[in-house]
Amino acid sequence: MLEVYIDGASAGNPGPSGIGIFIKGEGHHIKISEYIGETNNHIAEFIALNRALEEVNKIGSSLISMRSDSKIVVASIEKQYVKNEEYKPYLEKALQLIESNDMFFIKWIPDSQNKAADALAREAILKGK
Repeated sequence: MLEVYIDGASAGNPGPSGIGIFIKGEGHHIKISEYIGETNNHIAEFIALNRALEEVNKIGSSLISMRSDSKIVVASIEKQYVKNEEYKPYLEKALQLIESNDMFFIKWIPDSQNKAADALAREAILKGK
């Protein structure tokens, strides 16, 4: 099983943004910190989700346990629906990426349990500025 922690961060909303992804399990210990340009925090969270899904699909694990401190991302995946039209393309891409996994779970966690991904997302903003 892969445990995947994701976070998106924006310095301003919108503003310079970054994503952080921490993947562990099955012998993997992967940290991803990427600057994604100017956007808002919700879009940064969705981009982090999709980037993490691309990465776990490369690894090829059949069981993915993803954790996010974004209630909108977790609720959107669970309901397979998002109200805001701006987020629909990100949700559609995520659902397609999830299909290639045998077992996929996503769970909301408080910020205090997502410190590794948060630090990576904030680091990405600093790299991009």
